Amino acid sequence: MSPELDHYARLLRYDAWANAETLESLRGGEPPAKAIRWMGHIVGSGALWLARLRQEPPELAVWPDLDADQRAAGLARLADSWPRYLGALSPADLEASVGYRNSLGEEWTSEIGDILMHVVMHGAYHRAQIAAALRESGREPAYTDFIHAVRRRLVE
Repeated sequence: MSPELDHYARLLRYDAWANAETLESLRGGEPPAKAIRWMGHIVGSGALWLARLRQEPPELAVWPDLDADQRAAGLARLADSWPRYLGALSPADLEASVGYRNSLGEEWTSEIGDILMHVVMHGAYHRAQIAAALRESGREPAYTDFIHAVRRRLVE
């Protein structure tokens, strides 16, 4: 794989690891409903962006109502699908544009590289919301900082 594609592959491996850590932090007891909803959104939005990139109809709603097993299965599918998607790209494909309709029905066009970056940053945003909700409820959130994952060689 090229250095450009390797960069995105690494970021998406981090995203998959951080999502798995966050999912684990929701197990046991009764996590806040908003944390569960945000975790479902991470699954739904990841699947939606992958479908948009593949120019396929989405399999999930952007805010799906998923139980714990469905959230875990959805994250596992994404962790498996992103490397396969990247494996079919060339470095030049990162600058190719993809047209799609957003959840408001608006037509947009974005570069593939920008979409991949958005997926990673969007996940981090919602994982932070989940962490804050868990902390507010007296629970310890997962430690999902990128630099932590790199220092500990949790993401190569």
